[in-house]
This record gives sequence, structure tokens and C-alpha cells, in this order.
Amino acid sequence: MPSVLPLGDPAPSDGLLPAQAADGAAQRGFGLYVHIPFCAVRCGYCDFNTYTATELGGGASQDAYASTAIAEVEFAAHALKASGLPDRRMGTVFFGGGTPTLLPAEDLARILTAAVNEWGLEPGAEVTTEANPDSVTPESLTLLADAGFTRVSFGMQSAVPHVLKVLDRTHTPSRVPQVVQWARDAGLSVSLDLIYGTPGESLADWRYSLETALSYEPDHISAYALIVEDGTKLAAQIRRGEVPGIDDDDHADKYEIAEELISAAGLGWYEVSNWARTPEQACRHNLAYWRGDDWWGIGPGAHSHVGGVRWWNVKHPTAYAGRLSGGVSPAAGRETLDAETRNVERVMLEARLSSGLDVSWLAKSGQHAVAGLIADGLVDPASAFRGRLVLTLKGRLLADAVVRRILPD
Repeated sequence: MPSVLPLGDPAPSDGLLPAQAADGAAQRGFGLYVHIPFCAVRCGYCDFNTYTATELGGGASQDAYASTAIAEVEFAAHALKASGLPDRRMGTVFFGGGTPTLLPAEDLARILTAAVNEWGLEPGAEVTTEANPDSVTPESLTLLADAGFTRVSFGMQSAVPHVLKVLDRTHTPSRVPQVVQWARDAGLSVSLDLIYGTPGESLADWRYSLETALSYEPDHISAYALIVEDGTKLAAQIRRGEVPGIDDDDHADKYEIAEELISAAGLGWYEVSNWARTPEQACRHNLAYWRGDDWWGIGPGAHSHVGGVRWWNVKHPTAYAGRLSGGVSPAAGRETLDAETRNVERVMLEARLSSGLDVSWLAKSGQHAVAGLIADGLVDPASAFRGRLVLTLKGRLLADAVVRRILPD
């Protein structure tokens, strides 16, 4: 949840959506994202909309946060109904942050229960929470599972102490296998999040982190290249020469190592930065984002999308709570996407999936570019022959460049 909100049109205080949002809604999935904006410490690389207890004056607002989030759940249910959206059960729920598990498990369960009471869950729905390894206990994970959570995504990031130190991560590597076992004992599916390209991380460090993570036999792995965002502590350290900068060739080498080791362990890629042990264990919530389904984002700075209408909430927890206590929408702004913009976004996102992109969605210039992408080894020729644009390993390394070549000028 990036900390800088986009520009946009004013959002109505009643939260009502234009008529177009209801068009075709019955054929689209519906999910809920819940942003928990609290962290024990601010990691040096992080640009997300998060706050420590000190920044919030002792963290007292954390105590009331569940009730505030539930107020938005109730507001959302009313706004969707009043806007003519059909009744739809949630296919996915995702608690992200921040560190969701910094809140008591009882609070997370209360928010989920309120959402289920409003919309219900589809059979076999996926309900995920992110967690830091040092923010859970066997008891808290069991409580979450009993409340309806099905999946936990641990921010492992690295198995190497000096890499974790650069990232300002607070857990020790030895904690990860312990929490993975606790989650399994509670009946939860397990995902591990890794970051590669941290300043000072060698190829051997990265290989060790991957091998260590895979030894825990997770159901899912995410491996993201470190991006240095302006205004972060890490960006300042690089600018002052205290740590080395980011190297694109290093990122490429590490991605190739990730593909080699993760695939050898039996997990298959389904999105450029994500691998799952089976297709059923892919993160369905993120797939809904990439495929343009509908979701409502709960929380300060959270983004929502319903039928081509996108909006985002005010950033600060105090302002967010104030809006809801006054009975008005917490949205700071919104935009209504035209057909061309929606198609461009569809191309940008679905081109990153292993299922590929339907070539017929491309403009003529994009369709003509496919032959060149095949010749350059960026697109699988057999899939292209069947009308799907599927990236090769080289194509995944250059995914952004591929997208630029297939989009209209």
C-alpha cells in the first residue's frame, strides 16, 4: 500500500458508485482487502502507508482500529447495495500491511466476522493474512484458523542475518521454521515472501536464502526484486554511499537462480514474482487484482476497484477514523477508467501471468510486435501459435520491456 496517493476526481461522501460499476458485476469475482497500517519498526526500504506506535503517539489508535475497520465494512456493504451492485459472496479476503498480526488475533477475527456477516464467503474461499515471523504465536495462529483464515504469508525476506540487518527486519532466521510449523499445526497454508537484491547480498547469500526457505516446504513463494523508493532510509543510505546501490544485472542473475531452485523444488511460476506448489495454491486474491475483478479496500490509504471505478482512502489513521465516525466515505479521490485504459491495464497485468495474454486483445501494432518478441526469445512460440502471449524466462526478466513493445504508442 504505497504511501503516496494518486491524483483523481473528488469522491462522493456517500460512497455511491456510478451506474457503470454494476454492469457485468454478476460475472466478476468480489474480494476484500484489509489494510492494517501498523508496524513495530519502520523498515528502511519500505514506502508503504504504515506507522509505528511512536508515530501515533503511543499507538493508542491501534486499540480502536478493529472497530474503525468494521465501520468501513458496514459502510461498504451499504454503498454497494445502494449503488445497485448485486449480492456477491467474497471469494478472497486479504489482510495486508503493515503488520496485520501486530493487532491481537481477536481483532483480526472480529473484522473478518463482520465482513462475512455482510457478504458471506464463497465455498472454499481464500482468507490470507500477512505476518512477520516475530508477531505470531501458536495460540494466535490457531485462533485465526478457527475464525476462518486459511492462509498466512510470512515476511521472511532473507535467511542471512546481515541482509536482514540492512532491511531493518526484526526477526532472526531461526524463527521462520518455528512459525511455519505453528501455522501448519493450525491447519493454515503457508507462503514465504523473499526479497532479492539487497545492498551487500551476494549470489551465495541469495542462494542460501532460497535453499533455506525451500527446506521448509512452503505451499507458495514470492520473490521480489528490491526497489529503492525515494524518501526511504535505504535511499538516503545509498545516496550517502553508506551501502552500495542496486544493480540490474545482479537482479537478473538472482531471478534466474530463483527460477532454477524454486522450480526444481516442485513449485511452478504463475506470475513473474510468484510460484505455487499446485495451481490451487496460487494466491487467488492477487490473481483477482491481475485479472481486473472487483475488490473493496478497507483501511487508511487502501485502494478499491469495482467495475472500472477505482478509489483510494485518506492516508492517516486519524483522518480515516474521523471520516467514518462522521458517517462519510473515507475516500480521498477516485477515477473512472475508460475502455482504452482498462484494456491497457489488462495487457500490462495479464502479460505477467503464466496463463498468458490473449493476443486478440492487443491493438494491431501489438499483434505485429509478437513475431519480433518470439525472434528475441521473449515469448513462447508454441503458445503464441495458439493465440496466447506467454513469457519465456528471458521475457520474465524483461517483462516491462515486453509490455512496452505490445502496447500502443
